[in-house]
Amino acid sequence: MIARSLRWRLLLAAAAAILVALAIAWAFMTLLFGRHLERQLEVEMTRGALVLVAGLELPPAGAPTLAAQPVDPRLDKPAGGYYWQVSAREGALRSRSLWDAALPVPADVPADAWRMRRAPGPFGQPVAVLERSLVIDSDHAPVVVQMAQDTTPLTTARAGFARELAVFLAVLWAVLSAAAWLQVTLGLLPLGRIRGDLVKLENDADARLPPARLREIQPLVQAINSLADARAGELELARRRAADLAHGLKTPLAALAAQSRRAREAGADAAADGMDRAIAAIGRVVDAELARMRLARVGRVPGASAGVRAVVERLVNVLEHTEQGGQLAFAIDIPAGLQLAMQEEHLSEVVGAVLENAVKYARRQVRITAAAGPEWTSLCIEDDGAGIPPALLEQALVRGRRLDEAGGSGLGLSIARELVEASHGRIALDASPLGGLRVRFAWGAGTGN
Repeated sequence: MIARSLRWRLLLAAAAAILVALAIAWAFMTLLFGRHLERQLEVEMTRGALVLVAGLELPPAGAPTLAAQPVDPRLDKPAGGYYWQVSAREGALRSRSLWDAALPVPADVPADAWRMRRAPGPFGQPVAVLERSLVIDSDHAPVVVQMAQDTTPLTTARAGFARELAVFLAVLWAVLSAAAWLQVTLGLLPLGRIRGDLVKLENDADARLPPARLREIQPLVQAINSLADARAGELELARRRAADLAHGLKTPLAALAAQSRRAREAGADAAADGMDRAIAAIGRVVDAELARMRLARVGRVPGASAGVRAVVERLVNVLEHTEQGGQLAFAIDIPAGLQLAMQEEHLSEVVGAVLENAVKYARRQVRITAAAGPEWTSLCIEDDGAGIPPALLEQALVRGRRLDEAGGSGLGLSIARELVEASHGRIALDASPLGGLRVRFAWGAGTGN
């Protein structure tokens, strides 16, 4: 689901990019903080070394002495973590904190500037050593002045800073990810509006998407509208071709009907009956295809409303004047105010096909009932005829299989199935309590009866 969601892909990409950026920032900030601590340590040790050099005295003979030394409690405490040492040819002078230990004196101590380096220190402590070779006066050899300080507090401070910074950046990552979610949500809102407009376009073939407010969305809107125009053009062309075909068949069918009458007058009743059946079958197929084409072109028109009872009563009134319908009892149980979001002519197409089929196969009675809820409408048409065998009911409404081929029920149910699907409804078949077939239509979220 995440792989198919543009929203989640954008959110995950943003969260990952923010996480990588904050991780890099954490590494660099921790490094900069460590370097800042080292510079502060170097400044502190250089200040102490200058005090040490200022109080250094070299007697004519003997080891160097100090008139003044840096003031720091750590220098008076053995293994206190802060040390100094002055090394001369005549001997070495050390801080009390060194006790009986000594700082190693390398052979390459620079004389032109102070040098900072890391080295193993006394008492197993890692230390930072600041050292320089100095000439106090021309009568004496150069002396090496060294300041050393334990770096463990620096390491501890850097680690503590890294942990606190990691917590802060984690909270910042959560805040920035929430901001990215808000940004993605707001950025995808125009696409959500397009989805709502597409629903209108699906229900109304003549509708088009309104111009987009954003330049980036406008090409998509134009492409969808162009596709809708092309679809409408193809449907109109198909409708005209179907109408032309139907009109073109009228003359040949009229000629065949005339030939059938002549054959019957000549005494060829069997041939005339066959021709009449063929003519009737072709007429039903043409009428069915014209009905499908009209409804497929229009579909459900937004704002359209049809009174279900009025449409059913009008159809029943017509059927009662036919030879078969005049011998049947029609029972109508439909609320007077029931409305369906369809044009009346299209509802007549749907219901009329099934009613004609029910009249054709009923023995004495046809019943029409309807009900509705907040978001659904249902309509049932039942008869007391022979019905359809249960084995064929399971296959009756499978796409591509016509009921007239399955059980001899004519084109009515096949036409009704396609028409009700074109109007975004559903159709189901089962056995009626009257003994025949019950056809149930449903539009909306529920199925009603």
